[in-house]
Amino acid sequence: MKKQICILGSTGSIGTQALDVIRQHPDKLGVYALTANNQVDLLIQQAREFQPEVVVIANESKYTLLKEALADLPVKVWTGSEAISQVVESADINMVLTAMVGYSGLKPTIHAIKAGKAIALANKETLVIAGELITNLAVEYRAPIIPVDSEHSALFQCLIGEGHNNIDKILLTASGGPFRTFTKEQLQHVTAKEALKHPNWSMGAKVTIDSASMMNKGFEMIEAKWLFGVTPEQIQVLVHPQSIVHSMVQFEDMSVKAQLGVPDMRLPIQYALNYPERLQSNFEAIDWRKFSSLTFEEPDTHKFRNLQFAFEAIKKGGNMPCILNAANEIVVAAFLEDRTGFLEMSDVIEKMMQTIPFIASPSYDDLISTDKETRIKTTQEIAGHARNDMETNG
Repeated sequence: MKKQICILGSTGSIGTQALDVIRQHPDKLGVYALTANNQVDLLIQQAREFQPEVVVIANESKYTLLKEALADLPVKVWTGSEAISQVVESADINMVLTAMVGYSGLKPTIHAIKAGKAIALANKETLVIAGELITNLAVEYRAPIIPVDSEHSALFQCLIGEGHNNIDKILLTASGGPFRTFTKEQLQHVTAKEALKHPNWSMGAKVTIDSASMMNKGFEMIEAKWLFGVTPEQIQVLVHPQSIVHSMVQFEDMSVKAQLGVPDMRLPIQYALNYPERLQSNFEAIDWRKFSSLTFEEPDTHKFRNLQFAFEAIKKGGNMPCILNAANEIVVAAFLEDRTGFLEMSDVIEKMMQTIPFIASPSYDDLISTDKETRIKTTQEIAGHARNDMETNG
């Protein structure tokens, strides 16, 4: 029997690479549902190729176009964010790949967990925003969570068979992004176009900017805390420019296990979709002759303050990681539109962490209101910066 997959965010970077994996293994994997936010043309192409049971477009203005384009196929066409949360509950789905970007992935992930679906987790913000809630629900509804991020997939693989052994430390590797060697003065002038040129990985725009600012690694640290039951003090971030060692686990006897591979997201995606099987693939193998050395260094949190903010947020707990995520989503969107600077993103995030009301034990409704308030105030803060710049330069 094929494993039936629901892909949330099929038109994004992770979603399109997941479909590459499914193309390679049509005897093992099937597509039950595809969802997208806005990219209706690509969603139409995917639906015509894979002919899933259901397709969902979140943007309701694109529904008619999608419906008419698929009228000759036996495919159900739904629309709206609520439909995305409903489709994951379908009885025939075996696994939900959560590849939506940002906060939008939280609600459908909760619905999928409550429906007892296996989760292939690519939406790290879900655990950043509501890690305690999600992990408790996963236990309650017996919904396995298989990480898709390359670093967390590496850690997951290193821990297989080690369930009774204590972790001393998780070593989370980071490429360092395109600006690893830049001075703070140089960082003041970098553009979105430059930040989108990641040296090793092919990712979506938002994740690529987060990688450049090291917020992505901060989010991954928070995700690792919830996935593997460790404290922030047990997680060490190491800059590893070659991106060959995807992460490591150090056990209490001081031995270390690492998972290595070329920087290709299809590898961890394939592992998650087929777990516990490893399937043959045509992915590139490491040519060890090209790597005379693998290097590791401490991240510079004076230049890349977002990583430090993430440690501060998870140590404080409560709704602070939710504030961190919401502020970051708004500043990244502004940076991509040239409405704020690279270093200013961190300044605005810091202010939001200092000003948005803290809730020590937030409910799900508290997280929704925190997210909304943070987005409004972050947008206002960026607009205020822009007005000040115009007055200064005018």
